[in-house]
Amino acid sequence: MPAAAAAITRRQQRCSRWRRLDPGRQALLALAHLRNGDTLTRLAAGFEIGVTTAWRYVREAIDLLAATADDLATAMTRIRLLAYAILDGTLIPIDRVANQKPYYSGKHKRHGVNVQVIADAAGRLVWASAALPGSTHDLTAARTHGIINALTSADVMTFADKGHQGTHGSMRTPFNRRRFRPKLSRRQKTVNRAHAKIHARGERAIATLKTWKSLVKLRCCPRRATAIMQAILVLHHVEAHRYAG
Repeated sequence: MPAAAAAITRRQQRCSRWRRLDPGRQALLALAHLRNGDTLTRLAAGFEIGVTTAWRYVREAIDLLAATADDLATAMTRIRLLAYAILDGTLIPIDRVANQKPYYSGKHKRHGVNVQVIADAAGRLVWASAALPGSTHDLTAARTHGIINALTSADVMTFADKGHQGTHGSMRTPFNRRRFRPKLSRRQKTVNRAHAKIHARGERAIATLKTWKSLVKLRCCPRRATAIMQAILVLHHVEAHRYAG
C-alpha cells in the first residue's frame, strides 16, 4: 500500500521510533477517513488514540500521498495517447467558512470547491485538478490550470460541456442558443445529442471520484481540499491498476 510505504519512509527520515500506530495501521486510518468518510472522533475511538493524534496521522498520510500525485504535464503523457478526452467540472461541497463568499457557487446554490476532471473515452478517471473556490467558472478554472493549452498543444480532441464554451483548438463544446440565434438548426441539435452521449461518459469519472465518501462534504479548511484530492487520485490509480492486472 503506498500510504504504508510512505509512512515508513517518513518515519525513517524523522528517526521516529515510537508511535501509537505502526505504518500499516496509520495507512488504514487514513484510508478509512478518505474512503468511508469516518470522522476523526470515530476513528480515534476505533483505533484507541486521541483525536489530535488521529488528525495528525491522517494529515501526514494525506500529505505524503499528495506529494506523489502526477501534475498535468506528467498526466499528459497518458492523455495524449487517448482516442479523445472528456473534460468536466464538479463542485465538492464544503462546510461554511469565515470568508465564504468566494466559495459559494451560484450554479449549484451551495458552498464548495471547483475541481476539473479529465476522463478517457470509457469514462475512466485520468486526472483531477487542484481545487479552486466554488465561485470560479469552469472555463476560468480550466484556463487557470493550463488544461486547455495543454490539450490543444497535444492536439487531443476533447469534449467539454457548455461551461467550457469559448475555448479553441481541439476542444469541442455543444452549440448554444444566443440572442441572435434563438433556435438551433436540426443539424446543430443532432450534433448536440451526439456530443451529450459522449460527454455523459465523463460523469462516470466524477461518480467514481465521489465514491470516496470524504468528498461528499469536506469538513476541513478549503485549503486542504487540493491535498485531499491528490491523495485520493493516487489511491484511485493504485486501486484501478490492481483490478486491471
